[in-house]
Amino acid sequence: MCDTFTFANVRIVVQAIASYLLDEGKGHKGILIGYDARFLAERFAEEAAKIMIANGVKVYMMPEDAPTPVVAYAVTLCQSAGAIMFTASHNPPEYNGIKYIPEYAGPASEDITRAIEANLGHDISPQAERVDLEIARQQGKLQDINPRDEYFEHVRGLVDFAAIRTSGLKIVCDPMYASGRNYLPDILRANGCEVETIRGHRDPLFGGGLPEPTAKELASLAEKIQATGSHLGLATDGDADRFGIIDGTGKYITPNQVIALLLVHLVEHKGYTGSVIRTVATTHLLDRLAEKYGLEIYETPVGFKYICEHMRTRPVIIGGEESGGLSIGTHIPEKDGILANLLIAELQAVDGRNLSEIFADILAEVGPFYSRRIDLRYPEEKKATLVQGLISDAPQEIAGKQVVQVIDVDGAKLIFDDGSWFLVRPSGTEPLLRVYLEGSSEEAVEKLAAAVSQYVESH
Repeated sequence: MCDTFTFANVRIVVQAIASYLLDEGKGHKGILIGYDARFLAERFAEEAAKIMIANGVKVYMMPEDAPTPVVAYAVTLCQSAGAIMFTASHNPPEYNGIKYIPEYAGPASEDITRAIEANLGHDISPQAERVDLEIARQQGKLQDINPRDEYFEHVRGLVDFAAIRTSGLKIVCDPMYASGRNYLPDILRANGCEVETIRGHRDPLFGGGLPEPTAKELASLAEKIQATGSHLGLATDGDADRFGIIDGTGKYITPNQVIALLLVHLVEHKGYTGSVIRTVATTHLLDRLAEKYGLEIYETPVGFKYICEHMRTRPVIIGGEESGGLSIGTHIPEKDGILANLLIAELQAVDGRNLSEIFADILAEVGPFYSRRIDLRYPEEKKATLVQGLISDAPQEIAGKQVVQVIDVDGAKLIFDDGSWFLVRPSGTEPLLRVYLEGSSEEAVEKLAAAVSQYVESH
């Protein structure tokens, strides 16, 4: 913000979205505008509203900051042409972003984003600076909408709150000063569950940290769990589309583990049927579980928009990515950290054990899986060459393991004869290579990480 994310650039992008809606003949359906808890979020949303109204597009406006999944769900309530969401999700407080959510309430496809990008040179409507939002309200061009109650009602149909309530679970919620603060703890309390909240007020600086629910950023949540004898810690990121889980021992449960736990829960406890969707960087434990249950599994490039495409075209039990996003087939095709947390609470309530114990039993049945991600600094101008070299001229052996398959879905993914694998993807924003690894033991992953690092250094 104040560098490239400015009011002037926001106006350009919103005009491009308005032009797209008009070109597609969808402008008459209106557009919903939401925003997260970041600095000046309301002001950016107001500017977007003025641009849309000046283009003859009705605006549905959220009354306060809200989670991305709630804004996406509201699209289905308004039957609008989609939503504009101002959020930088889990990124540092000095960043912001614009997310266009189409009418199907999930991430925009590449075709849609390309069409919007093609409109970036369009002139901003000269009427925009003369739009008075209060007058627009009186004229029906701007309508305030608060979908919280409807979202809560929808989620009640997906989660067994009675099981959570009667289990006696003591839950600590950590919205990380962000937009999940009036949603995750409130829906639990509204359904009679025992909840305590930390970091539950709005702070555009996120307490000086990152609104990203990683083990490091959730250290205070883990301490609170142990200090109070609570059973479960639930966290959401800046716009509450990602989840963070701490179990009753204070241990951080990784997104890979959470997706696997919920797949088992949805199949065994809730009777869900359909396919499983994961990104190329996400654990193959899901493959093993899908094989156990006789389910189809699909691998996509990194990014929830690719998972969304599957969720829109076939019955899906769960779609997830190792970066902390998931959704289920009976929900919208957008990642939802609130729902993910509630389903984990439901699982623990139904099973009665700590999540670590439940996960250990899963591994005991289907085999061990250990995952890790490392970042390696690498010159920007050489990243694409290295990845292409791994694809076209992959080594036959690394760390004493035989390469049996090379996948180029998104980066270079090498699979070994023992089922272990690694994926190398270039960062789109930094001179880094993202390396994802998985093996049958921590030692095996450590050895593989060292070998990949050595390979990168030598190239």
